[in-house]
Amino acid sequence: MIRVAMLSYWHVHAWDYTKQVQENEGTVVAAVWDEQPARGQEAAEKLGVPFVADLDELLARTDIDAVVVDTPTSMHHEVLIKVARAGKHIFTEKVVAPTIHEVNAILAAVSEAQVKLTVSLPRLYHGYTLAIQQVIASGALGELTQARVRLSHNGATANWLPEHFYNKAQCGGGALIDLGCHPMYLARLFLGLPERVSAVYGYVTGKEVEDNAVALLHYENGAVGIVEAGFVNDHSPFCIELHGTKGSLLYGLPDNAIRVRSSQQEAGEWTAVDSLPNAITAFDQWVNHIQANTTADENLELAADLTKLMEAANLSAAEGRAVRLSDLTQ
Repeated sequence: MIRVAMLSYWHVHAWDYTKQVQENEGTVVAAVWDEQPARGQEAAEKLGVPFVADLDELLARTDIDAVVVDTPTSMHHEVLIKVARAGKHIFTEKVVAPTIHEVNAILAAVSEAQVKLTVSLPRLYHGYTLAIQQVIASGALGELTQARVRLSHNGATANWLPEHFYNKAQCGGGALIDLGCHPMYLARLFLGLPERVSAVYGYVTGKEVEDNAVALLHYENGAVGIVEAGFVNDHSPFCIELHGTKGSLLYGLPDNAIRVRSSQQEAGEWTAVDSLPNAITAFDQWVNHIQANTTADENLELAADLTKLMEAANLSAAEGRAVRLSDLTQ
């Protein structure tokens, strides 16, 4: 049994990950630490496990095998390196860190300690993503020329997001680095890593961070990625559009069906993809990696690329220019 310590309940998904620990047959919640002791104590009492106020003390315990990290994003660099050096396996909320320089330091510490790290990039492993990858691989779309992925909710206008999600120092940004992570890593999955990034941020509710955002991914072959995110929309469906030299694919506009139209098809009509592959969650993959002594290579590559794209987007929005990924400090 893998004994897991929950590190912080800062993130809105921390209790979701707690549930995943509880539901996986190979893991159990064994302790809680939190940078806010009162919050951590409350969570520990609810779970019936010890609260350990000192992180170093918790990581020194031999009855802790792994951790789930839900601290403020600004703490990831310090916490993840400390955890790795303590020899504990790590499952962490995205993004790994706000800059690729910090991510590379974390990955180096993980590699040196030979612990298993997996990042929560959940939409990579949903059935619709796996099915879309199969369509791309079939050649029905030809060479991809554009990908547009959008995810938005009304967290800022309906006031249900916690206030600290608008704290730029803690989060590293707003709608794009939080919700926009999912469209960003999906666009990266479909099109690959772009040459440069342009971004425009909006501040509809006047928060410290953006609540409305678009990023453009520019590719050397002329392809374009469009990533959209917001905290200010009541009924904006999660959607994916892919367009290529031989066809197009739509998902979530507005229903959760994948539709493909291709010149490869005889009738040339829109057809639905009826069956979706079975998916395994990022958390369950992490547990499997620990048990099988394997590494989440693709997950970590995409997680590192996600930070590159987010860092470039933040810099672009701040300076009003396109940012080349090659210009980021590694």
